[in-house]
Amino acid sequence: MPAGVIPRSIPAYEEAVARFCVENEAAHLHGDLEHGLNACVECCDRHAAADAIALDCIDVNGRHRSFSFAQLQALSAQVANLLAAQGVKPGDVVAGLLPRTPEIVATILGTWRAGAVYQPLFTAFGPKAIEHRLRMSEAKVVVTNTANRGKLDDVASCPTVITVREAGEPLREHDIDWHDALEAQSAAFEPVMRQGADLFMMMSTSGTTGLPKGVPVPLRALLAFGAYMRDAVDLRPEDRFWNIADPGWAYGLYYAITGPLLLGHATTLYEGGFTVESTYDLIERLGITSLAGSPTAYRLLMAAGADAAARVKGKLRVVSSAGEPLNPEVVRWFDAALAAPIHDHYGQTELGMVVNNHHGLAHPVQPGSAGFAMPGYRVAVLDDAGNELGPNQPGQLAVDIARSPLLWFTGYWHQDTPAIAGGYYRTGDNVELEPDGSISFIGRADDVITSSGYRIGPFDVESALIEHPAVCETAVIGVPDPERTEIVKAFVVLAQGYAGTPALAEELTQHVKRRLSAHAYPRAIEFVEALPKTPSGKIQRFLLRKQEADKAANT
Repeated sequence: MPAGVIPRSIPAYEEAVARFCVENEAAHLHGDLEHGLNACVECCDRHAAADAIALDCIDVNGRHRSFSFAQLQALSAQVANLLAAQGVKPGDVVAGLLPRTPEIVATILGTWRAGAVYQPLFTAFGPKAIEHRLRMSEAKVVVTNTANRGKLDDVASCPTVITVREAGEPLREHDIDWHDALEAQSAAFEPVMRQGADLFMMMSTSGTTGLPKGVPVPLRALLAFGAYMRDAVDLRPEDRFWNIADPGWAYGLYYAITGPLLLGHATTLYEGGFTVESTYDLIERLGITSLAGSPTAYRLLMAAGADAAARVKGKLRVVSSAGEPLNPEVVRWFDAALAAPIHDHYGQTELGMVVNNHHGLAHPVQPGSAGFAMPGYRVAVLDDAGNELGPNQPGQLAVDIARSPLLWFTGYWHQDTPAIAGGYYRTGDNVELEPDGSISFIGRADDVITSSGYRIGPFDVESALIEHPAVCETAVIGVPDPERTEIVKAFVVLAQGYAGTPALAEELTQHVKRRLSAHAYPRAIEFVEALPKTPSGKIQRFLLRKQEADKAANT
């Protein structure tokens, strides 16, 4: 156990489910869901008196700056005054197109303080992706920096722009200079009280199968965010916490910013891009004990080998993973090379996290399993007719709306939501219910492969492939086949030192046959330099399917 971590007993999962009460969750808030609360108060003001550290920021040059809750309280008031001066009213949307710097946290908290709604814009987005989101939300203001300002030039009907710039950097005509404008604002602004049903975030789906849909997030989602940080992440006062996910996406905004600050706990932001070396540097330098991120990042750590990991072995108390299923080989590697338990957590932008291998609750943890429903949710596996299925029957994961008091999603912004019907929210993910009540992930409904009558989950094949030392990353899809309906094809990114030869392809095929089954193995393997991914790191298998379809159409 890392130095400074205090041992404690972990309550049983069954006990936590039995004693769950939404009123107890609401009691963690300073405000009241019905009569008034403010997200900035919940995530900042109420913790300011202790003068505790709220934010550790490391910039691209390695400079470390810390901010207390009291400092963020003052900054949020200045931002709120600046926004109000631009005509932003309670319920209006303010968008942030910013890297992981103190300014993004100040913008988020200041927006909430003013009773407005924060919309994240990931810095890797191009003008069209930004324009769609701004048009959807009808944002009144965009806060950005000089590096990203040019993307707004091609955005039709762009709202007011506030630009964070360094000394000497040019300011566009009609833009508002962040630093100059903030200095002119008062550090006092009375938080605008809202109700639990009022919005405080406007998210977007990743848009892998069409234009992104707006996901409105009401203030009552704070209950679910806090529960996840306590039960699944098991965030403790003595922990040093770092969620490496970008706040431009749900897991970063929900659980790198909102969740830890809600608990009065410091969070960590690193402005630079992900590298193995910088990750280990920050873990060692800051004494990180609780790490959260995506399997993509964790596979890269694994690919770098145990020697690179040796300097931080034993320093991490817990590691949390979200975004896509966590391959069992990664779990085993983290245990051996880092002496750290890494647990898979499952959720969506629309839901937050709902099925987890909880660090803070005692229950069986099986590699490859998504875990158990978080207390406050009831999940079910449905067949195509909407009937609940029993153990070991594949179907679609759904959330039982009436028996999930922490569920906050009620539908997409100004759109029909076919996923909500018959008392369930259907996630679109295929799973199996295990006899012990846990959930095993198969794949997205449109990712599941049907070959010779067998339904094959790409996750199982990918997990078998990644166990081979030659494989750094892989994505598996179904390719149309006249005899078998589909065959399994694997796209493989090789580890350093391996060459993509026919002999290696055959070796990988036989490896999966032996490891998995005689039918669920890749009959075709293509070696590639990289896999297509969303900006948040999820593999876009649909692009690989389209690529194969285009090839077939042109032959």
